[in-house]
Amino acid sequence: MIERILQKKCISLSKRYPVITINGPRQSGKTTLARMSFSKKAYTNLEEPDTRKFAIEDPRGFLKNFPNGAIIDEIQRAPTLTSYIQSIVDTSRKNGLFILTGSQQFEISQTISQSLAGRTAIIKLLPFSFKELHVLKKEIPLNRLLLNGCYPRIYDKNINPYSFYQNYFETYIQRDLRQLSQIGNLHTFEKFVRLIASRIGQLVNYNSIANDLGVSQPTIRKWISILEASYIVFLLPPFFKNIGKRLIKTPKIYFYDTGLASYLLGIENPKQLQFHPLRGNLFENFVVTEFLKSRFNNAMSSNLYFFRDRTGNEVDIVIQKADSLIPIEIKLSDTANIFFTRNIHFLNKLFSGKIKNPMVIYTGEKEYTYKNVRFCPWKALTDIKTNSYL
Repeated sequence: MIERILQKKCISLSKRYPVITINGPRQSGKTTLARMSFSKKAYTNLEEPDTRKFAIEDPRGFLKNFPNGAIIDEIQRAPTLTSYIQSIVDTSRKNGLFILTGSQQFEISQTISQSLAGRTAIIKLLPFSFKELHVLKKEIPLNRLLLNGCYPRIYDKNINPYSFYQNYFETYIQRDLRQLSQIGNLHTFEKFVRLIASRIGQLVNYNSIANDLGVSQPTIRKWISILEASYIVFLLPPFFKNIGKRLIKTPKIYFYDTGLASYLLGIENPKQLQFHPLRGNLFENFVVTEFLKSRFNNAMSSNLYFFRDRTGNEVDIVIQKADSLIPIEIKLSDTANIFFTRNIHFLNKLFSGKIKNPMVIYTGEKEYTYKNVRFCPWKALTDIKTNSYL
């Protein structure tokens, strides 16, 4: 079993907060992380109908079963429970009392903000990072990695990724959507999700998507929010400052996992992926999520943006820090090309003195430095000193 980077952070935060909330996609390993980090804690799962009924109808009686706290899985299934947990932790004044997990981020955030604000550390757990997979001690070719994605069960149980994502997506449509929203036409919604996969790494064009599906723009906005809430996609915001340039202010859309995106695109094996027109977009998605996982695995919120102006100058990732900007270009190329640094130098002129640790991540094998820009092979993502890029 692969140890999660977040385990030490969970244990550390439990010494300072009475409640730890672990949020993330279904099957990303939240329960495993909680039980490995707090093996002596009692455990209960609100997905079980009788357990959920008890928790909803008699919350005080339910919580009396856990005088020393507990791991409570899928807390969004009984959201009123957090109000009673608040009373318990305020009275006991003990840290590390309850460990909550949930897989619907907006609903969890609303529940926490209402009942447990200031009392819980919120942790986001995504599927394995490339660094975590590296402990398997076997090389995973790029196409196979993009196709597999990073969900733990694929690696723990050696499951065929196409079969895994087929079941994952069907379960999502059948179960999670009914919890999140009333969607009348599931067939149209499924077409919508597949259409979003075909626009991976692109600017969100609500009008175009609405026209393609024959639904309204407000419906598309609602559906994208549902995909965000259930950890299917995330929106990467644009970086813009008042610098006298006409900058793009529309977000880009990415999937939290390239395996699911590949499945939705109908890709069944690495050979099909090799010549797929969206292979570069999937590679870009993979790299963006790796930097996102670096933040989340340190219990930090995202500080990732992209830069684009209306004349075509674009940088794939801009990491905003308090005193600097870190630009990162992502290129599906086995050959390092000095042209790849053009937009980084353009950004440097706009923000003179602010740019630090610029980097090009590409699919080649060798590391170079050209005019202070580091060319980093994608395989070296496991070795990057992430503190410089957090």
